[in-house]
Amino acid sequence: MSTSTSTRTRRLPAWATSFGTQIIAALFVGVILGLVAKFTGSTSAKPNGLGATLTTIGSSYVALLQTAVVPLIFTAVVSSIANLRQVSNAAKLAWNTLLWFAITAFVSVMIGIGLGILFQPGANTGITQQAKYSGKTGDWWAFLTGLFPHNFLGLTASSTVADGGAVTTNVSFNVLQILVIAIAVGIAVLKIGAKADPFLSFTRSALEIIQKVLWWIIRIAPLGTIGLLGNAVASYGWDTIGALGKFVLAIYVGLVLVLFVFYPILIKSHGLSVKQYFSGVWPAVQLGFVSRSSIGTLPLTQRVAERNLGVPQGYASFAVPLGATTKMDGCAAVYPAVASIFVAQFFGLHLDFSQYLLIVIVSVLGSAATAGTTGAVVMLTLTLSTLGLPLAGVGLLLAIDPILDMGRTGVNVAGQALVPTIVAKRQRILDLSLYNAKRSRTAFSDDTEDEQGTRTANDGDLVAAH
Repeated sequence: MSTSTSTRTRRLPAWATSFGTQIIAALFVGVILGLVAKFTGSTSAKPNGLGATLTTIGSSYVALLQTAVVPLIFTAVVSSIANLRQVSNAAKLAWNTLLWFAITAFVSVMIGIGLGILFQPGANTGITQQAKYSGKTGDWWAFLTGLFPHNFLGLTASSTVADGGAVTTNVSFNVLQILVIAIAVGIAVLKIGAKADPFLSFTRSALEIIQKVLWWIIRIAPLGTIGLLGNAVASYGWDTIGALGKFVLAIYVGLVLVLFVFYPILIKSHGLSVKQYFSGVWPAVQLGFVSRSSIGTLPLTQRVAERNLGVPQGYASFAVPLGATTKMDGCAAVYPAVASIFVAQFFGLHLDFSQYLLIVIVSVLGSAATAGTTGAVVMLTLTLSTLGLPLAGVGLLLAIDPILDMGRTGVNVAGQALVPTIVAKRQRILDLSLYNAKRSRTAFSDDTEDEQGTRTANDGDLVAAH
C-alpha cells in the first residue's frame, strides 16, 4: 500500500505540487468567490453566507499565523544573539543592516515623492465631502515611550462594556516591545556564557517546535488566500477606487518601480542574479500580498532568506524579525509620500522643500513607530502630523486602503528579505551555492532529513538544495 501511494505521489506533475501554482490558483478562486458574494448582495457591513464564510476563513488563517509570532520572535532573536558569540563581526552586521534599511527607505520615499509630484493625485478628484478621521494616530512620543515594556510579554489588554453589561476583553501584543525584551535577554545570555547554556538549549528546542507548527500553518496558505482575497473583493470590490484612480495608480506604479526596478538594480550591483532573487523570495511575497501582514508572513520570509537566498541562519533570525517590524518600503516610504502629497493637493496646500525633506526624514526614521499596528494608516497620520497637514485626509483614503495594502505588504516582505541578502553578500557570508541553486518542485520539505543533519532538495519554490 505504501509503495503504490508513493508511486502515485511521484506521478503528480510538478505544477500540482508547486506552492506558487497553488497560491495563484487560490488567487483566482478567491476573486471568483468574492465576486459571486458581492453580486449576491454581500457587503462588509452585512455579509451573506458566502461572504461570512470567506471572512471567517481569512481572519482565522491570519489569527493562526499571528498566534505563533510572539514565541517565534522571542526564541529566534534570543537564539540568534546568543549565536553571535561565534561571530567576530556581529556589531558590524547589525550596523550594516540598519544602514541598508535606511538607504532603501530613502530611495523608496524619493520614488514616492517624484510620483506624487508627477501624477498630482489630489488635484481635480471631484470629491466634495471632506471625510473625517478619528482613529489611531502616529505619535513620536508614544513611539519612544512604547519601547519600554510594561510586562515581560509586551502584552496589553483593553475591555469594553456592551449595553447589556457584558464585558469583552481584547489582548494584543506590541511587536517592538517583544523585540526589545528578546534583545535584552539575548545579550544577557551572551554575557553570562556557559551558565546560560540550559536556558539557551531550552530556547532553541522551543524554536524548533514553533517552526514545525508554523510550517503546518503555512502549508494551508492557499486556503487562507481564498478567504482573504475573496473577502477583500466581496467587501470592497474594485469600484471603490472611483475618483481616487490616479492615487491608486501612483501608489502601484511606485511599488512596481521599487520592487522591479530599484531592487533588481541593488541585486545586480552586488553581483547577484535577479532571477534567483525573485524565484527565491516570491513565495513570501505572495503570502504577504494576500495576508496583508508582514508579521504574519515573518516565518516564511525568514525561511526563504535562509534556504533560498543563502542568508546564514544566525544572522537571518536577527535581521528578518527586525525587518518585519521596522523595514517597510511599501507602507512607510512609498505610501506616506504619495498620500501626503495627495492630502496637500486635495486641500489646496502648498508643500515647500522643507516639508518634502520632512517626508523623507519621517519615512526613513519613523517606520518603527508602526510596529505591531496597522502600519500604513498610523504611518500616514504620523507624517501628516509632522507636516501639519489635515488628518481628515486619512478618512478619504480608508475606503481603498485594503486594495493598496496588498501591494504595500508584498513590497515590504520583498525588502525584508533583500537587505539581509545584500548585507550577507557584502560581508562575504552569503551561501552562493544556495542562492544560485536550482529551485526544485515542491513547496515544503517534511524536515525529516533536516532533523538528521541534512537538507533535502525537494523544497521547490521555497528550498534549494544545500
